[in-house]
Amino acid sequence: MLLLLLGIIILHVAVLVLLFVSTIVSSWLVSNGFSADLWQNCSGASNTWNCLASSNNEWLQSVQAMMILSIIFSVLSLFLFFCQLFTLTKGGRFYLTGIFQLLAGLCVVAGASIFTVRHTDWHSGTASFGYAYILAWIAFPLAIISGIIYVILRKRE
Repeated sequence: MLLLLLGIIILHVAVLVLLFVSTIVSSWLVSNGFSADLWQNCSGASNTWNCLASSNNEWLQSVQAMMILSIIFSVLSLFLFFCQLFTLTKGGRFYLTGIFQLLAGLCVVAGASIFTVRHTDWHSGTASFGYAYILAWIAFPLAIISGIIYVILRKRE
């Protein structure tokens, strides 16, 4: 049972790391001499980069909000897991923890989907999605899987 709990915690921390990296790193959209993320757009040569704040598009602000909400829900879920680990009665399920983790997964998929649909630079072939964008998509199924595991998990002595 201890190994199962350790595995669940490692999965949850991996989701958190993926969410933090994908939200912070400037590599959602890349091209030759150009890099963009949720917060700024950078362009330049090999040694000189000029970075400007991202546009004030409503869709970009909604992606920013969804990614931040996913981090908040995942952190709350981990905190609730540790609280419920010590306060939940024998045989109880970690429903609250699972619901918050599932909400984190839904926020990630909403944010990444909005970014995919609204960012039209990749349609023309001039730019491609960066690794931070891919990490966000990897965080989505992992968050959903960990949320389902939390809902199924029962507390034992």
